[in-house]
Amino acid sequence: MRALIFAAGLGERMRPLTNHTPKPLLAVAGKPLIAWHLERLAALGVDEVVINTSWLAGCFEPALGDGSHWGLRLHYRYEGNTPLETGGGMHNALPLLGEAPFIALNGDIWCDFDLARLPRQPHGLAHLVLVDNPTHHPAGDFRLDSEGLVHDEPALTFSGIGVYRPEFLHGWQQVIGAAPGSELTPPRFKLAPLLRAAMHQRRISGIHHHGRWTDVGTPQRLAELDQQLRQAQAG
Repeated sequence: MRALIFAAGLGERMRPLTNHTPKPLLAVAGKPLIAWHLERLAALGVDEVVINTSWLAGCFEPALGDGSHWGLRLHYRYEGNTPLETGGGMHNALPLLGEAPFIALNGDIWCDFDLARLPRQPHGLAHLVLVDNPTHHPAGDFRLDSEGLVHDEPALTFSGIGVYRPEFLHGWQQVIGAAPGSELTPPRFKLAPLLRAAMHQRRISGIHHHGRWTDVGTPQRLAELDQQLRQAQAG
């Protein structure tokens, strides 16, 4: 199984910390956020990981190398000076992800979800991990029903962790339409409209993770996560 880590964001809310360091390379408990993902992916048996980059792209390879430290093979997919958004980033990475379902992770989150619980073959087009709503996002994103299907109704928050079939992106142009950026090569577009369209077709499944999850979107959340993990390691 292969994986994609979204690491192309500008990290504007994290400045000045991200003036010289991409957000996924910011350290918590002694190692970069993205390294926590790489460790868990390697433990799962993933052997190849695509990391999409834009802001401070040149920082990633010196920090992570070729992935051999984790027993992985890393591919760096540069998107240009302007990130392609999540949908465009996934589309741009598809040639490196193969024809089988792949894991996709936001590079700026921390979560103790066991990736082994992800299906290797999702029933529909994608399988999402949902979490309880954090205080900074109280409304949530999607609803999970008793059959394990995800609906376009706010209830829980999308964690940024999921498994996708490559065909999830088939027909993306019909869904995105003439949205700004869709006419570019490579195209720039968000993933959310495609997820919602597939939800309306009952083709997105999911799971509710009740454990720990942090969207590291501010310096304060980064510091709090660092303190929590260090305390857990010490105790």
